[in-house]
Amino acid sequence: MSLLPLTVACWNYDRTLPLYDGRVTIEGCDMRYFDLEPEEMFHRALHHQEFDVTELSFSNYTSMRARGDCPYIAIPVFPGRKFRHSAIYVRTDRGIKTPADLKGKKVGAPEYQVSAVAWVRGMLKDEYGVLPTDFTWHSGGLEQAGRTEKVSFTPPKGVSLTSIPAGRTLSDMLEKGEIDALIAPRAPSCFIKKVANVGRLFPDFVATEKDYYKRTGIYPIMHVIGILESKLKANPWLAASVYKAFDKAKDMALDDMRNVTIPKITHPWSDALAAEMEALFGRDFWPYGIDANRVTIEAFLRYHHEQGLSVKHLSIEEAFAASTMEQSRI
Repeated sequence: MSLLPLTVACWNYDRTLPLYDGRVTIEGCDMRYFDLEPEEMFHRALHHQEFDVTELSFSNYTSMRARGDCPYIAIPVFPGRKFRHSAIYVRTDRGIKTPADLKGKKVGAPEYQVSAVAWVRGMLKDEYGVLPTDFTWHSGGLEQAGRTEKVSFTPPKGVSLTSIPAGRTLSDMLEKGEIDALIAPRAPSCFIKKVANVGRLFPDFVATEKDYYKRTGIYPIMHVIGILESKLKANPWLAASVYKAFDKAKDMALDDMRNVTIPKITHPWSDALAAEMEALFGRDFWPYGIDANRVTIEAFLRYHHEQGLSVKHLSIEEAFAASTMEQSRI
């Protein structure tokens, strides 16, 4: 039997490395793996459908899926996830000590629809009563001028959203005090360089994020894996096969963290770190599948619709391939 040619695009995380280096294969497939950074990958996938299987922005995917024009269907594999209290950078000379202090301020974001920014807006609303309409939004490139929204978008009523001036970047504007705060998945260079008067809204973000998880059960998802629907329709078995391969690769990465002989990852106490994560999240501290992520997925789909990013409030069943809604057990 001939193998199905399959192009797979995903960043080279430790949890996808076994797919990249061939230790894990996708059953029935002859896979070609593209190791790409998310911004390039999302653009090539959503604009040109260059890949059969690809990592996607959860936010961009949800917008397009709700409109019915996404060429991909997601499976519950989440290569990118991260708590985002750490993603809020502020001018420390503007009296911004708490989320409420953002009201009336100028806040930058690389794209209004970025998953990390959507999560921050949801968290600010649910946890602190701060609404997207409470300050003005300024979008543009974080480090390179000219960045625009990847998916067409009309700001919801009451939201003030403008593009930053041509040739400017958000990091430079934060450094010069032309914006008061910045919400971004990547740390701006002005923060990395330790520019005076630039810091995080939540300096002790790890403790804050752990407390948030303990109270809410939400472990924010940034990225999903999507399969071209045309490819899946022609090969109905593909979604389960792709899910199994990504899940196996991730389990191998977690096992590497638990290695007590010589660390396989560059951390002197990786096994102790793994034990700490287990105590907080459970044995599988980077879970895939619907059941383990239902609270998180439902929160994001609600936030997305509330923020005007999706034209309808998607259900989980609408958002993910039916064949991966539950996994077989022995």
